Amino acid sequence: MEITVKKIGAEQKEYIEIGCHKKDERINEIVRFIRSRRGILTGTKDNRRYSIALPDILYIEAVDEKTFIYLEKDCYESGRRLYEFEEVLSGRSFARISKSVIVNLMKIDSIRPSLNGRFSCLLRNGEQVIISRKYVPDIREKLRGGAI
Repeated sequence: MEITVKKIGAEQKEYIEIGCHKKDERINEIVRFIRSRRGILTGTKDNRRYSIALPDILYIEAVDEKTFIYLEKDCYESGRRLYEFEEVLSGRSFARISKSVIVNLMKIDSIRPSLNGRFSCLLRNGEQVIISRKYVPDIREKLRGGAI
């Protein structure tokens, strides 16, 4: 497969075009990856509102009726509920791993078994989050190629 990158003027809208003989799983995987890399959420920190690029997010966690968006070195608060994030992020490289956490699957370094059928998920920044038993089958399917 040949890859060509063409520089365009600042006044033109950026685009991606794929030329293929047929749309197969390989092409679907490329499209899923590209879609997972775009998008923005908003969060607040120190009473200021920030735009957060989806690829920068490690995970989103609900704690004591507040929702936090974690990046490699920053944390932002959001007024959205976890189920709202789940809806907004569906079809992207994010997955619910417990009652209170949604993780960016592209930011996982490794997964290993833990206690009681749960798994421990090591993220790229060295942080660990737990995958609850209930969500293990869904995560396995997504990591096999179903969603990423």
